[in-house]
Amino acid sequence: MTLSPEDAAAIEAMNAGTLLERMHIELTEVGPERVVGRMPVEGNTQPYGLLHGGASVVLAESLGSIGSALVAGEGRVAVGLDINATHHRAARSGWVTGVATPVSVGRTLACWDVVITDEEGRRTCTSRITCLLRDAAPGA
Repeated sequence: MTLSPEDAAAIEAMNAGTLLERMHIELTEVGPERVVGRMPVEGNTQPYGLLHGGASVVLAESLGSIGSALVAGEGRVAVGLDINATHHRAARSGWVTGVATPVSVGRTLACWDVVITDEEGRRTCTSRITCLLRDAAPGA
């Protein structure tokens, strides 16, 4: 499902001042079966001019965490437990796009695969994130 203008505005407001904003991550699709976002390579590089591996992990964790929060439901939160990443190829310019899809979703755990590709559709990174789903703290 593509984001409606209202949902996009709400997510943008929620992410104001966060790492997603700092790294210019844009969400383009958000739903319980798929979360898609993109990030520019420029500004997220290491000293050699390549996309920083940590930036890819931030994109992957952001998409998987958003998906986990969606499936957790109202009054519940998603907390990251584990993330790993395999970096397949370098990206030097343009944008990379991450697509997160659920591997397994239960009452207490949600696990997501995240595939990140460059503008030519070549896989740059594969990541897996697992989140704990729990009741929100009182007053949170």
